[in-house]
Amino acid sequence: MRLYLCEKPSQAKDIAKVLGATRRGDGCWIGPQVTVTWCIGHLLETAPPDAYDARYKRWALADLPIVPEQWKMLVKPRTASQFKAVKRLLGEAGDLVIATDADREGEMIARELLDHCRYQGPIQRLWLSALDDASIRKALADLRPGHATFNLYHSALGRSRADWLIGMNMSRLFTLLGRQSGYQGVLPVGRVQTPTLRLVVDRDRSIATFVPVPFWPIEVQLQCHLQVFTAQWRPPADASDDQGRCLDQALAREAAQAMERAGDARVVKVQIERQKDLAPLPFDLGTLQEVCSKKLGLGAQETLDIAQSLYETCKLITYPRSDCGYLPLSQHGEARSILAALGTADDSLAEVLRHTDPLRRSRAWNDAKVSAHHGIIPTAAAKGIERLSAKQRAVYSLIRARYLAQFLPHHEYDRTQADFDCAGHALRTVGKVVIEPGWKRALPEALAPTRGREAPPAQVLPALSEAQRLKVLAVTVKDQWTQPPKPYTEGDLIKAMKNVAKLVEDPLLKQKLKDTTGIGTEATRAGIIQGLIDRGYLSKQGKALAATSAAFSLIDAVPRAIADPGTTAIWEQALDMVQSGEMTLDAFVQRQSAWMSKQVVRCLGMSLTISAPPGKAQTPWKNKRKPAAKRTANKAPRKARQTA
Repeated sequence: MRLYLCEKPSQAKDIAKVLGATRRGDGCWIGPQVTVTWCIGHLLETAPPDAYDARYKRWALADLPIVPEQWKMLVKPRTASQFKAVKRLLGEAGDLVIATDADREGEMIARELLDHCRYQGPIQRLWLSALDDASIRKALADLRPGHATFNLYHSALGRSRADWLIGMNMSRLFTLLGRQSGYQGVLPVGRVQTPTLRLVVDRDRSIATFVPVPFWPIEVQLQCHLQVFTAQWRPPADASDDQGRCLDQALAREAAQAMERAGDARVVKVQIERQKDLAPLPFDLGTLQEVCSKKLGLGAQETLDIAQSLYETCKLITYPRSDCGYLPLSQHGEARSILAALGTADDSLAEVLRHTDPLRRSRAWNDAKVSAHHGIIPTAAAKGIERLSAKQRAVYSLIRARYLAQFLPHHEYDRTQADFDCAGHALRTVGKVVIEPGWKRALPEALAPTRGREAPPAQVLPALSEAQRLKVLAVTVKDQWTQPPKPYTEGDLIKAMKNVAKLVEDPLLKQKLKDTTGIGTEATRAGIIQGLIDRGYLSKQGKALAATSAAFSLIDAVPRAIADPGTTAIWEQALDMVQSGEMTLDAFVQRQSAWMSKQVVRCLGMSLTISAPPGKAQTPWKNKRKPAAKRTANKAPRKARQTA
């Protein structure tokens, strides 16, 4: 019997349907010579410290650091029945096809089970990014040998164990240090959570310490024949900041008065350039969360949940937890059928589809840039969109529009830049005339990528020629102030986690963070942010996130290396070596253990003062029925595990 091991029940049902396994069994689907079973995410979890030694049930500084000699895995109680079913089926299987998600974590979900159950049979790998029938059949016809992806497992296992070392040791350490100063809550610390929290703390401090500076821009209304447009004053460099803003009020007033007296302006130079904007790539999850936050007001976790439902339940999109916006060339052959299905499902697309060319190949089709998953796109199973909720429809429409954009022409326009002289003062204006709407037919201007919040709206300029003189209708001096950075929204924070390389100075680490798309993964970032909110370290004020006093205290207390995103880059470099076979799993874990031990020893003697997160009551030890160390011993490790 061939056994297919999937990551989740819905995935197993879709694959079983294609395989003809339609009879329901105990934790599986059964067909002719084939059985399809499933995990429910991880069926196993890394054992907590007290599984290694009972004394670790009580948290004590003297026991730190805790470094297991032989790592143990435990069956998760909530899904123990499914584990039992999978274990039985592994014992009966003649050969196995791993059909979990096609990434590092998916490999680990399957392989940790095989190790725990001591499966010794042959293994193949199903590499699948979409759950529509056509994609499943295509992947089934191209099974990979099991050894081809084995090192992904050790890479994921190394990351998991390193996260455990930080979560268990540093969370216990700072929780106990907090108790010495009267704080009774758990202080979770994690490799990804803590640098993420630091991003918000640093942003809030930048806002709090920001000192606004006044500046004085001038807008001049000019008339050419019957058309009126606006030009901006360009102050001299010695009176401007690095963004060209005039910091001298008297100079601005004098310039405005001189231009008003002059009454006209002379065209000095006119430059017209044909510009082509390429279509934005299909979405990766982080970009989808960012756009949905900005345009639709959705939280990061809410966006992920909606996308997951569109993938698993509705079968309308491909795998959503992707960190890549590019598409494989092999997928291009399905374009004609997908476009046809989209048009059949939604009559409103008729005008857009009239301009699409299924043979067009945008920059998105690039095998060299496709990672474990490709960009999020619609599937050919486009029926039933009328049954979607309003939010599902909005998110689906965004994903669909980005895909349609790949088959439309470039957005082309003529950009006109005109420079003027008015009483010896320089003016400039920019105009835009659309020549070919191109991909913007699919993506309305309101949802198109923005180039900066301060960019002035494009205006259509009249025909201008050098030496031409134009009438000055009005001169307006504006009193403005420089603005502090904006607070993070969930979408902004997702983007910052992806682009955290900007904050790292070391060029090698900076490049590594770019290569690995920052800290966290597409699958975990939303949960990390939600966890910080749930624990009271971040608060939401409308869309904006703000760090609480407890967050400031914690970030100031933890070793800088723990809160530094550069540490993640160092880890990822080593994990790449594990994945390529240049470093063993044991060597990686030994290095992480030694590093963690040094961090713990360095912090053991420090004193810690920390504020309670808002709404988190602190109950004195004497009012508890048993000591806090015992009472929280079983709960704290679970919280610590969630901080990575």
